[in-house]
Amino acid sequence: MKFTRRKAIIGGIVGGGLLGVGFWFARERDRLGSRKLLNIKPGEVGVNGWVKITRDNAVIVAVPRAEMGQGVQTALAMLVAEELNARWDQVRVEDPPEDAVYRNVDILIDGLPFSPEEAGTMVDMAHWMAGKLGGVLGVLATGGSTSVRDAWLPMRTAGAVARDLLLRAASRKAATPVTDLVAVDGEIRRRDGTRVATFGDLVDSVEDLAIRPPPALKQPSEFKLIGRPLPRVDVPAKVTGTAVFGVDVRLPGMLYAAVRNAPTFGGSAIAFKLRQAALPKGIEKVVIVPGGIAAVGASWWRAEKFLDEGIDIQWQAGPEPALDSPTLWKRYEQLLETGAPALTRTLGSAKAPTGGQVLEATYRAPYLAHAPMEPMNCTALARKTAAGAPGIDIWMPNQSPTLMRLAAAKTADVAQAEVVVHTTFLGGGFGRRAEVDLVRQAVTCALAVPDRPVQVLWSREEDIRHDMYRPMALARWRANIDIAGPVPQLAGVAKRQVAQSPTDQFPARTVGLPAQGQPEGNAVENPPYAFPSYRLEAIVADGSVPVGFWRSVGHSHTAFFDESFVDEIAVALKKDPLAFRRELLAGKPRHLKVLETAAREAGWGMPLPAGSGRGIALRASFGSIVAQVAEVAVADGKTLQVKRVICAVDCGPVVNPAIVKAQMESGIVYGLSAALYGEITLAGGAVEQGNFPDYDAVRLADAPEMAVHLVDSGATFIGGVGEPGTPPIAPAVANAVFAATGKRLRTLPLRLA
Repeated sequence: MKFTRRKAIIGGIVGGGLLGVGFWFARERDRLGSRKLLNIKPGEVGVNGWVKITRDNAVIVAVPRAEMGQGVQTALAMLVAEELNARWDQVRVEDPPEDAVYRNVDILIDGLPFSPEEAGTMVDMAHWMAGKLGGVLGVLATGGSTSVRDAWLPMRTAGAVARDLLLRAASRKAATPVTDLVAVDGEIRRRDGTRVATFGDLVDSVEDLAIRPPPALKQPSEFKLIGRPLPRVDVPAKVTGTAVFGVDVRLPGMLYAAVRNAPTFGGSAIAFKLRQAALPKGIEKVVIVPGGIAAVGASWWRAEKFLDEGIDIQWQAGPEPALDSPTLWKRYEQLLETGAPALTRTLGSAKAPTGGQVLEATYRAPYLAHAPMEPMNCTALARKTAAGAPGIDIWMPNQSPTLMRLAAAKTADVAQAEVVVHTTFLGGGFGRRAEVDLVRQAVTCALAVPDRPVQVLWSREEDIRHDMYRPMALARWRANIDIAGPVPQLAGVAKRQVAQSPTDQFPARTVGLPAQGQPEGNAVENPPYAFPSYRLEAIVADGSVPVGFWRSVGHSHTAFFDESFVDEIAVALKKDPLAFRRELLAGKPRHLKVLETAAREAGWGMPLPAGSGRGIALRASFGSIVAQVAEVAVADGKTLQVKRVICAVDCGPVVNPAIVKAQMESGIVYGLSAALYGEITLAGGAVEQGNFPDYDAVRLADAPEMAVHLVDSGATFIGGVGEPGTPPIAPAVANAVFAATGKRLRTLPLRLA
């Protein structure tokens, strides 16, 4: 990595950190928080900002991360319950207010320009400063598979501090030394097992007790809840239909808005004309909103039909109204040949082989839409505060209430303190619901009809045609193979890749920060293999197509490039793909154990029917290591069927194994949908796809048999699980296709004909 780039980025972090550190310590923003923070109601007592106890013996845990199906409510509540020694059936969860104590620090640290294997003074300094700056900024966000990683210490500490308070309260109430008491299964007992009090009995006895320094946290050998497949807390509401998603929000006097976004990227509506003299019954307003136009009415369907039949819209075209996919690929091909890298990284020592052979392969990955099952939506209300000032309420499925509040305040030109964000359940997120476009449109509509809530809902077509897409990417791998000796040897590898950067676009789009012209960090992480030499050149493409964070981000395409080419090198060296990876991972015992677990459980090397093949792929991402073996069948030489996927994962300490396995399976299906079907193409400056018939996904009948194996390497570092299951599946399938047919597929989606 060029030092000039790193110096500039680290300098900015250090500068911001130093400005904020004094503020950090002056305000003492520890992560326990005030006892009054968690919306204390009658019959409840707050023991810190994360935990409150009720008289009926319930333990209510603050979960400041969005539940979008990944099981975060359960996993985070387990951290508190473990240290508190609560019974799982007495634990409930609650959304806390927006407060900096619930900030996500790890998500900022993950954005640093370092590969996971890098260490040293500069890395340590940057991590420390990013942590301090994260404390000052106080951003609430769910993403990057950081929720458990970020919460592992503060939420366990909150549980331990709550336990200490309850023990001291019981000691005073029973006139028994605190050393003679223990917390067990939601009760305080004497060491002989006799009960002193339930947690609920102590609600009136803890408020006057001072918080002491946190007691020591449990050792893993002492865990009673962590590591068990406890039932999820969000499931009952979803099964009974009482769970509230964004589309379920209903408020008195609510209106509904349908939207037409500009046909071309970067375009806008500049005027409109009604086809009749007046608005039809059921339509209240027509509002020009950021990026498009909205009809506000008594029902969404009426508003949607009106946009189709009752209005003519004058559009301002975007900057590239004639852009199409072939033109864009040619642009990328030219950049691959002549573009100046924004980042260059060299590892090892490259030596020209005495008798050399060059192996070269070019790989392509298209734009991808997020396509969450719940359509994009946001409900907004423009109101007057008690002091008469304007205020905004927001109800929406979102991944960052902090960003939603910022966007709403700027759109309405009100103080941030006058914006309240209510986060609902998310019907899928995948990075899409961190974007603020729906907030801007909903607030604009709400301002046009004050004191009436407006629910903006996009059709599926609007969602797919106006997403912030996973970047398309082009990469060329080269390997130098020394053939002078009796056995060919790998001399070195180099990769040159082109893609837009979500890391550049997202902050510019959401909060107006200037773009840095740097690649997205996950897209430039080093492969784990001990290549004799490795050189990376990453070129950042410009363009009018908006790109954003998509499940597993840059790993989703670079894993395909990297793991496909590792297989190609193995074939060129006449080595088994598994054996070749083993050689290159000799110094990486965790990676090697995961790889070998997946291979063993898949029966690597065992015979398969004619027309079938196995492929293997490995990827470390978000602090976890995942290997997958895919078995495919190509019976007629044209039709690809993925029959079975074996997955091995090392994510460090496992909080809830059932959630880890579910997330691996979810990541496999999401990644497989992209690998087999996912492709966003452009024509006339716009997206051609509009709904699931032309942007398909893996259906239940076609889903492969899946088995997930948890690998315990003894690692203490917490890894993520929401995203790491996605990257290996595309290369595993592509490598399996080669094993079955001898045909190398280097373009996504994977097509045999």
